[in-house]
Amino acid sequence: MDKIPLTSEDLRAGVAAGYLTEAQASAVAALAHDRAGRRMALPAEDEPFEFFRGFAEIFVAVGLGIIFAAVVLLVGALGGGGRVVLLVSAACAAMAWGGAEYFTLKRRMMLPSIVLVCIFGGAIFLLSPLFFFRAGDHGGIALSALATAGALGLWYRRFRLPFTLFVLGVAVLVALYALTSGIAGARAVSTSFHGLIFDLQRSPLFSMTTLVFGIMAFAAGIWFDSRDPYRLGRHSATGFWLHLLAAPALVNTVAMTLFNMGGTVGVLSTAAALLVVTMIALIIDRRSFLTAGIVYFALVIAWLVQGGQQGGGPVHKAVVLLLLGILITSLGTWWTALRAQVMSALPAFPGKDRLPPYAETE
Repeated sequence: MDKIPLTSEDLRAGVAAGYLTEAQASAVAALAHDRAGRRMALPAEDEPFEFFRGFAEIFVAVGLGIIFAAVVLLVGALGGGGRVVLLVSAACAAMAWGGAEYFTLKRRMMLPSIVLVCIFGGAIFLLSPLFFFRAGDHGGIALSALATAGALGLWYRRFRLPFTLFVLGVAVLVALYALTSGIAGARAVSTSFHGLIFDLQRSPLFSMTTLVFGIMAFAAGIWFDSRDPYRLGRHSATGFWLHLLAAPALVNTVAMTLFNMGGTVGVLSTAAALLVVTMIALIIDRRSFLTAGIVYFALVIAWLVQGGQQGGGPVHKAVVLLLLGILITSLGTWWTALRAQVMSALPAFPGKDRLPPYAETE
């Protein structure tokens, strides 16, 4: 009998079609690696990501957007007031749920499903204020955001769409910020937006909220990743979106706080933090953490190029961009090999066997 090559893409297709469970697909992948006599590196697509699977999905997503825009305009033409908001929101939420029954469960279309869950989350959030708060009520805003998160939890339970937890995380963050704003009062918003939510020195309450949220999202992402180390099903895809939430919250809070210390100490502390972030990103095999730190990499490189001086002309800026581009390109090109070196050098630790596979170095 001729050999039939079986790839990770085939296993993902089997999971998506319902022929295999994620546990079965992971077991088959592990068996294949064991039969090869070593843990092998994943192929070039070692952090799979799907936003859409073809132009048909873009076409359908645009059509859905037009339909919901028409519903808003049509119902809005009936008059103003809270009753209209209630009607529009309820109609959009119901239509989004019904659309997901077809496009998510039956057709398994990615981009239309993302559009529908965003519309559903927005509609629920607009419905909630009619029950929980009036303008300026921070506690009510928090309750509305939590109600939205709860509804999105039901959506995830029904449709198992990984992107749902990204929207759910945003709703939780809105709730946390609303509660923090109510506690801190007007004095908390007297600084710039980035300083408000990221700098632990200038705005400790808001920035600590961001940091705690980032830690929670990171922990949830690791939990999902550990359930699908070969990245064949929805658990790893869910982990991807959770890490996309965690990365900017964690990296920006730590790096901005350190960099704003100023001087050589601030820059060197930021560089050390970025090195730790790079190690974490390599260990868990998630590039989103490095993406979140690109601005700070640029600031550190600029400081080195300019010899610790402020400012710099066009030549300095060009050199900074060139070095930053070389760094990012190099990491992207040799990520798999670099990760294999790091993982092989690390001693055994709890959970190491639940991380994505890597090539054993000689």
